[in-house]
Amino acid sequence: MLPSQIHVLERGWLSCNSVLLTGSDGTALIDSGYGAHAPQTAALVAHVLAGERLARLVNTHCHSDHMGGNRALEEAHGCRVTIPAGEAPLIDAWDEQALVLSFADQRAERFHYHDTLAPGDVIRLGEIDWQVLAAPGHDLHAVMFYSPDERILISGDALWEDGFGVIVPALFDRLEAFEETRVTLESIARRDVRTVIPGHGHVFTDVSHALDRAFGRLESYEEDLLRLARHCAKVMIVFVLLERRRMAVADLPRYVSDVALLRALNARYLGMTPEALAEWLVADLARAGAVRVEHGHLLPLVRA
Repeated sequence: MLPSQIHVLERGWLSCNSVLLTGSDGTALIDSGYGAHAPQTAALVAHVLAGERLARLVNTHCHSDHMGGNRALEEAHGCRVTIPAGEAPLIDAWDEQALVLSFADQRAERFHYHDTLAPGDVIRLGEIDWQVLAAPGHDLHAVMFYSPDERILISGDALWEDGFGVIVPALFDRLEAFEETRVTLESIARRDVRTVIPGHGHVFTDVSHALDRAFGRLESYEEDLLRLARHCAKVMIVFVLLERRRMAVADLPRYVSDVALLRALNARYLGMTPEALAEWLVADLARAGAVRVEHGHLLPLVRA
């Protein structure tokens, strides 16, 4: 059971979950979803606030599905935008490769931030003091928010009920990202957490089992980079399908050749022709129940 001032806007997998906190210290939102969903995000926030202004927007990290609505909300509310300090140089330069935007065929509108936060800081949101915790792994500069009093962790993509965000850096010469992920998971395990509000999926309370699954998944990726590469490629295809809603199967070989991230994964790990890679992706995702083929088009089956 969450305190009444915490409202979790649970989204599908194209956008992250957003956490809206209300109270006498002003209203704040943690993470703003994907840019294509910005109107929906704004409508959800407006419904909860019932005419109040959003005072502050805070990001756990700056991937497209977490900060894609920043600009729209800033323009609508004039809210103060706060990002992790480590992300500031990337946002200042709007480095689309480091931000995994053009590199992965993802989009976000450039936005401006007002201040930064760093691990060790304490931020007051929704009349609750939150410790800012480092959460590297999926993203080197990511943070989490932990309330010892409420025993709540807002984990971003560091821990979900069944895993964590793809450790893309480990696939591109940063194998230390595996150890960083382990340190992040151990940091969670050391704390008295009753409830986790994840970046994707349902709020959950069985933290021990979620950590067991996460450690197990991490070990499997450390033992087999090819497994991680395959997982990453499938996630990227599902993501683009959630945005576009459909893609002609005949266009998929060209797509996996054109998108830099998929092209690099194939060159480094998979070693397939574009046609063979496309065929494998369709078959494996269909077998997993993530997509279906209908009239020559690939459609997503997971919730956007």
